[in-house]
Amino acid sequence: MRKLRRSLVLLAASVLVCGQSPAAVDPLNPSCPKAPDWSINKIMGLKVVKRGDAQVLLAEGPVDQTLPDRLKKALTDNPEISEIWLRSPGGNARAGNAAGRLIRSSPGLITRIPAGWTCFSACNFVFMGGQLRVVEPGGNFMVHMFTMTGDRDAIDQSVALGTETTVELIGEIEQESALLASEDNDFLIRMGVSRKLLTDIMYKQKAVASGSGGGDKSTRRCLTQDEVFQYNVANVQE
Repeated sequence: MRKLRRSLVLLAASVLVCGQSPAAVDPLNPSCPKAPDWSINKIMGLKVVKRGDAQVLLAEGPVDQTLPDRLKKALTDNPEISEIWLRSPGGNARAGNAAGRLIRSSPGLITRIPAGWTCFSACNFVFMGGQLRVVEPGGNFMVHMFTMTGDRDAIDQSVALGTETTVELIGEIEQESALLASEDNDFLIRMGVSRKLLTDIMYKQKAVASGSGGGDKSTRRCLTQDEVFQYNVANVQE
């Protein structure tokens, strides 16, 4: 059983390493920073470091399909890891879910978004795997409405081929989207996070930015400190 460590030394180390001056606001997504502090890693790097008296796994970079296996090895090889600190622009949704479930299978493991760091999209599900979860003031739990229509070449090609092909593609997108939404809903239930996070926040964001008309054009949303506790995204307040 990993020990819960929430010492002042660890908190001070987090502020020292991760703290930074307040970020400029994104004019299109005003709840979020203009330039989120992603990692330069091509895929999520997993590095074990000491922070105060605790062993911490720094998980930084995009989520790819190899993450669950690499994360499992890191946790197996380093059984004294007590926390995972996350910053990521997201990536493979199903790999994020699998990594989150893996983290939940490690009793007492804490996930943390340190001040100045941002955890977006698939990273949300990695983070929610922690039995104990901390979003520090100044840390960003950034969400969006997922979309299955990112491959513009495939869409353009189907349109060029005619109506029947386009309808077939739309059907495939709708089916895949429904499956992913169901998986996300099931995941939140299992992790003890309010399903209203999906209906109140995530699914109310635009999947694709609109270039016409007025009103809210945001495609990203960063939860406030009140909201991370309201939806039980975070369950430890330091």
